[in-house]
Amino acid sequence: MKKTIHFILSLLLLATVFSLPSTSTAATKTMKVHFINVGQGDATYIKMPNGEDVLIDGGRQGQGDEVIAYLKKQKVDDIEILISTHPDADHLGGLDEVLKAYKVESVYAPKVEHTTDAFKNFLRAVKAEKLTIKTAKAGVKLSVKGVTAKFVGPTKAFGKSDLNNWSAVLHVTYNKNKFLFAGDAEKASETDMVKAKQTLQADVLKVGHHGAKTSSNTDFLKVVKPKHAVISVGKNSYGHPTKDVLNRFKTARATVYRTDQKGNIVFTSTGSKITIATSKK
Repeated sequence: MKKTIHFILSLLLLATVFSLPSTSTAATKTMKVHFINVGQGDATYIKMPNGEDVLIDGGRQGQGDEVIAYLKKQKVDDIEILISTHPDADHLGGLDEVLKAYKVESVYAPKVEHTTDAFKNFLRAVKAEKLTIKTAKAGVKLSVKGVTAKFVGPTKAFGKSDLNNWSAVLHVTYNKNKFLFAGDAEKASETDMVKAKQTLQADVLKVGHHGAKTSSNTDFLKVVKPKHAVISVGKNSYGHPTKDVLNRFKTARATVYRTDQKGNIVFTSTGSKITIATSKK
């Protein structure tokens, strides 16, 4: 009888031990957000916790190879979601090359056009891949497992010359950690998002318009309440990032990270904790 009981207890113990790894693995999934140093431009790569690859913008024209090389280092084999925040050449310039190099499942962009060669090349590349551009605007959700990813801007249409405020602004929530990617959104768009009571609070903010004084306004930052602010910027004649903006982040008690100073900046989220790594080129 004792032998039987001992045998049953042993089986139960073994069952418990073998059930542990899957629980442990599930608890250690991470989301990695890579702010790629493309100089005066934007390119952000997100490795979602369940493996989906998301690319937001692709730097300037001729920088596609640079972005592709970075993605290959991260062992990216395809891209589930590609987002062009707006038609400015320093954001979508390299996306045509990315589209040629990778199988892309979905492309999102705001419903605004531009006459530049960079924009035309982007459209041609999308057409060549037989894809249809899905509209990026407030309320549109992305199909990504394990996170809530939703566009919070633009909330309305702007004039064709007001490209920055057309920026697709994406909010991503992974358990307790929140990220906001602001494109080049300026005061008008920021004000609209606040008035529309969009979900804006974020631990990490990808700063709008490379730190221009027309973005990251005080009322907007009071709602976002960022702990970390990332400015994608390079050598430029605009004065980016401006002292005004840097002072606003100081007042907001947010730690500022700049790609021109830190190189590639990678945030790793467990869903409850965020760690940061930088690698100056």
